[in-house]
Amino acid sequence: MLIGVPKEIKPEEYRVALTPAGAEMLTQSGHELVVEKGAGLGSGFTDDFYENAGATILDTADEVWARAEMIMKVKEPIAPEWPRMREGQVLFTYFHFAASEELTNACVDSGAIAIAYETVELETGELPLLTPMSEVAGRMAVQEGAKYLEKPQGGLGVLLGGVPGVNPGKVVILGGGVVGTNAAKMAAGLGARVALMDIDLERLRYLDDVMPANVTTLFSTRYAIRKQVEDADLIVGAVLIPGAKAPSLITREDLSLMRPGTVIVDVAIDQGGCVETMKPTTHDDPVYTVDGVIHYAVANMPGGVPRSSTLALTNATLPYAVSLANKGWKKACADDQALKLGVNVVDGHVVYQGVADAFDMECRNVDDFISG
Repeated sequence: MLIGVPKEIKPEEYRVALTPAGAEMLTQSGHELVVEKGAGLGSGFTDDFYENAGATILDTADEVWARAEMIMKVKEPIAPEWPRMREGQVLFTYFHFAASEELTNACVDSGAIAIAYETVELETGELPLLTPMSEVAGRMAVQEGAKYLEKPQGGLGVLLGGVPGVNPGKVVILGGGVVGTNAAKMAAGLGARVALMDIDLERLRYLDDVMPANVTTLFSTRYAIRKQVEDADLIVGAVLIPGAKAPSLITREDLSLMRPGTVIVDVAIDQGGCVETMKPTTHDDPVYTVDGVIHYAVANMPGGVPRSSTLALTNATLPYAVSLANKGWKKACADDQALKLGVNVVDGHVVYQGVADAFDMECRNVDDFISG
């Protein structure tokens, strides 16, 4: 198979979909790999690394997209890339379709096969290709939140860890999944008081067993959320419904309960956000203020630490990419139920229920296309 890796063009996105080590594995498996010039520079990989791994460097994205049977990316194709997608081409990347009807329609219209990292799902419910970036984003959420709590940034002027004789800051985390767990670890490690909220009692029991004493687990209700945000210094939105739009847990009205200078970091923004007043931001303009509350909603947070993120992402995606290349997408998905759940759009049809529900679209059965 001929695999293409274009340079990411989303603002302030420095990751690349494949490391030179991954490139070598694919070329040694007998596949041809074309990489856009400079695609790996943001992550510290120069073109010669890829050439030494057997890849061919092409000057433009147009050449990569035109030649490749399968495109590997990090972030969803954005508007300038939509005309490059074509019928029958496999696109393997993060899509987060439920957050964008325009992107969904563009992929449907292209006739491409869209396989989304974020909906590849194991029998255990684990999302193996989302997990590494969720780990990064969860840890970054506290790091970024702590920065914007500083007074020169407009925050409350609170040190999350406190000092002897002074209360540490309070962090409220909505969601006890991978993002929430990693955010809690970071906040707890700094010495903050942490309230970790979820609707899954079994998950809360587990977290209560493994978290340090400064993390309190709480069952999440609208009433409980309102009470917790009243004295929160930092709020982290970490909820996820795989492939579907995130639920809105904090409303505009709830902002009036918070103190001016409170910071909200909404990691769920990729799936539409769990805060009513959130809109996507970028690394070069990451925050804005509504009713005195600082909103941070960078949609590609791990892109801020591309070296770590690229390595972690490729570790997870590479086995699936090799399978797709070796077998073709139909056979690979027929053999692997987890990978089959990653297929969101095929030949002009939505085949993932969460995406169809988000936009009131028909959902076809992916098996009809695999068996065909």
